[in-house]
Amino acid sequence: MPDRPETTPPVSRAEDAAEVPKPAVTPEGAVPDGPVARATGRRAAVDRFFSISARGSDFGREIRGGFATFFTMAYILVLNPIILGSAEDKFGDHLSGPQLVTATALVAAVMTVVMGIGGNLPLALAAGLGLNAVAAFQLAPLMSWPDAMGLIVIEGLLICVLVVTGLREAIMHAIPASLKQAISVGIGLFIAFIGFVDAGFVSRIPGETGSVPVQLGATGHLSGWPVLVFCLGVLLTVALLARRTKGAILISIVVTTVVAVIINEIADIAPTAWGLTVPAVPDDLVAAPDFGLIGSFSLFGAFQQVGVLTIVLLVFTLLLSDFFDTMGTVVGVSHEAGLLGEDGKVPRLGRVLLIDGAAAVAGGAASASSATSYVESAAGVGEGARTGFASLVTGGLFAVALFLTPLATIVPAQAAAPALVAVGFMLMAQVRHIDWEKYEVAIPAFLTIAVMPFTYSITNGIGAGFVSYVVIKAVLGRAKEIHWLLWGTAALFAAYFAIDPIEQLLGVK
Repeated sequence: MPDRPETTPPVSRAEDAAEVPKPAVTPEGAVPDGPVARATGRRAAVDRFFSISARGSDFGREIRGGFATFFTMAYILVLNPIILGSAEDKFGDHLSGPQLVTATALVAAVMTVVMGIGGNLPLALAAGLGLNAVAAFQLAPLMSWPDAMGLIVIEGLLICVLVVTGLREAIMHAIPASLKQAISVGIGLFIAFIGFVDAGFVSRIPGETGSVPVQLGATGHLSGWPVLVFCLGVLLTVALLARRTKGAILISIVVTTVVAVIINEIADIAPTAWGLTVPAVPDDLVAAPDFGLIGSFSLFGAFQQVGVLTIVLLVFTLLLSDFFDTMGTVVGVSHEAGLLGEDGKVPRLGRVLLIDGAAAVAGGAASASSATSYVESAAGVGEGARTGFASLVTGGLFAVALFLTPLATIVPAQAAAPALVAVGFMLMAQVRHIDWEKYEVAIPAFLTIAVMPFTYSITNGIGAGFVSYVVIKAVLGRAKEIHWLLWGTAALFAAYFAIDPIEQLLGVK
C-alpha cells in the first residue's frame, strides 16, 4: 500500500473554537430558538459523539480527510472487478464486471460507515488486495463462485469468534515477525506477477515442455497497442509514486484509461486484444447499480467439492492474510493520527477488530471477496482527519460510486495492471525488516516469498514458510521456542503438501 503521508499537526483547542460557529445569544443571554440554534445544536452533538474537538480536529479537516482517503483507495473499484472477473470457477463461470463494481462499492460504503460510527477511527474498509487473489486463483478453481464466497463468510465469522474470545491477538503473537513480513512481501510479488500476466507483458509459452515456462509478451517480445498502454501506465505510476503524489494509483488508472480509449478509437485493434474489457466510451456515465451478486453464496457448498483438510488450510490462509492486513493497518493509522494510548493500544480495539471481521462476512455475502481495513486511510489522517466522521464522508463517496459503474467498467486490464505492480513494490518494501543474517528466520522467509509467485498460490507460500521454520528450529534444538499453534499449523500444511501419498497409503484413491 502507498507510503503514509506526513500527518498534519492537530490544531489547538483555541483554533478549533475559533472555527466552530457559536450559537447566537440574545441581549438577555438566552440562546434563541429557531433553525440556527437547532443546526448549531446538532453540530455540537455530532462533535461530541465523534470527539472531533476533543481530538484537536474540526469538521473541515474531517471532510477533507474523508475525500483524501476515498481518492487514494478508489482504485479498488477497478482492480477488484478485474481480479475476480478475470478468473473462472471450477465450472468455467465468470462473475459479472458491473455486478462486481456494485458489490465492491456497496460493501466499502456500508462497512466504512459502520467503522466510523462504531470504531470512531478515520479508517476505511474495502475488498482486500491479496484476499481477492486467494478467492480468484485458489478458491474458485476448486469450487463454484458461491461456494468460494461461502468460505469467505466462514472466515469472517471465525474472525469475529476469535475477537470475542481474545484468541485473535494470541494467534498474532504466535507467528514470528519475520514470517508475517515475508507473507506480505510474497503477496506483493504474487500481485505484481498477476498484473504482468493480466496485461500480456508476461505469458505462458503455449505447449512448451522445455526451456522456460513463461516469456516476454505473447511471442517472446512485446507487441501490440494494449501492451504499450500497460508499459506507459507502469512508467506513469512509478513516476507519480516517486514524486509522492497523493492519489498516484488512481490518477494513473484514469490517465492510462483515457490513453487506452483514444488508442482504441484511432488504431486498428482486435477487441480480443484487450481481454475481457474493451476501452470504449460508454453510452451513459451513470447507471442504476446491479445488485445481482448480493447474497449469492453457499455457506457449506465447498465441503461437497474439496476435502476438509484443504478447506481448513484455505480458510486459514484467508485468516492469516486478514490478520496481518488489519492489525498492521489499524495500529499504523492510529499511530499516525496520534490516537494510541499511553500503553500503545488502539482505542476501542476490540470493537474495531469485530467490525473488520464483520466486513469479511459482508464481502463474502456480497461476492466482493473479503473486505478489510485500508492503510490508504493514512492519506485522510495526513489531511487532518482524527475521527470516524471522516469515515462517514469516505463511505458516502463509495455510495455515490454505486451509480458510476459505466465508468469503472471501461478500464481495461492494461490500464489497471500497473496499479498491481505498484502495490507489489510497496508490499515488497517490508523485506528490509527481515534479518537475513539469521538463517533460521531468513530461509523460511525466503521460501514464503519465493513459493507464492512461483506456484501462483498464497497458501503454498505460507505453508512452505511455516513447515521450514518449525523444521529448522527443531534441528537447531530450539523446539521449545515454537508456539503450539505454530506446531499444529505446520503439521496441517505438511499433510496438505503430502496429501497424495497419504491418500494412497490410506487407500482413499
